[in-house]
Amino acid sequence: MTTQHPQQLGMIGLGRMGSNIVRRLVADGHECVVFDLNERAVRSLEGPRITGASSLRELVTKLKPPRAIWLMLPAAITQVTLDELTELLDAQDVVIDGGNSFYQDDILRANQLAGRGVHYVDCGTSGGIWGLERGYSLMIGGESEIVTRLDPLFRTIAPGTDGSTATPGRTPNTADLGYLHCGPSGAGHFVKMVHNGIEYGMMAAVAEGLSILKGANVGLHDVEADAETAPVKDPQFYSYEFNLTDIAEVWRHGSVISSWLVDLTADALAHSPELAEYAGQVSDSGEGRWTVEAAINESVPAPVISAALWQRYESRGSGTFTAKLLSAMRAGFGGHVERPS
Repeated sequence: MTTQHPQQLGMIGLGRMGSNIVRRLVADGHECVVFDLNERAVRSLEGPRITGASSLRELVTKLKPPRAIWLMLPAAITQVTLDELTELLDAQDVVIDGGNSFYQDDILRANQLAGRGVHYVDCGTSGGIWGLERGYSLMIGGESEIVTRLDPLFRTIAPGTDGSTATPGRTPNTADLGYLHCGPSGAGHFVKMVHNGIEYGMMAAVAEGLSILKGANVGLHDVEADAETAPVKDPQFYSYEFNLTDIAEVWRHGSVISSWLVDLTADALAHSPELAEYAGQVSDSGEGRWTVEAAINESVPAPVISAALWQRYESRGSGTFTAKLLSAMRAGFGGHVERPS
């Protein structure tokens, strides 16, 4: 496809998603000016319709007003970059934050930029490393007029018509193409925040289910009997040696839980059935925490997302001291001794 309304975009941050968004845009006829602190990342992208910049000032100079500049940065460095960039911008320029910023920061930043006549758009961006091929799902917050001005960019970045069946009974809009203006400042990142919280819960459920299947052979193994270990009840009922690679694959075809996450799980198990290359220390980048915080403030029960977040903490050893205290209390009241691991 080639856009009928080519635009120019500045991209700050050329990690996997930032660089692939640039590639997707230029493939559709747009132009980009790019900057990253890693000069090699800039040089690797330079080419037809992609111009490199060695500084924020140079990037701004090479863009035609009114400018549109997309920040694709870790949340921890977005504010300091925005502060430096703001000093270089003119009225009617637009800053788009496509990273995973906290939605409350978006509201403050929009007000900060409005004082200079600069517009701010927050854009939750989902698609990961597959976005170049599949497109990115975009959840957008900001002023309607400005979002409309940027529509050709969003339309190119989003998946577009991907073969999905239309949902009966609803009036089609841009959501059918994979992007949506969700509301005023902060709305895009609020929706993306909850999206990621849901992702935490879905991932945890798939992982826990397959772990239960992996442990379904416990009845085939002799377990030392002692006062510190609860015996397996009716071990004859846990005598299965399941092939998890095949189970993940069969779930991909026609099952209720078939999904992209199951696709990725099946692929991972096909290449490494024991996942030996992973330590099992799962990071969280903030969205899960913010989702739980929002649930608390709204008095909305969210036990699945909350438990999934706690599990990630546990995976990184954050619960070790808790476990030591449990062992200490058991030793104190009952003389219980920890079993060697």
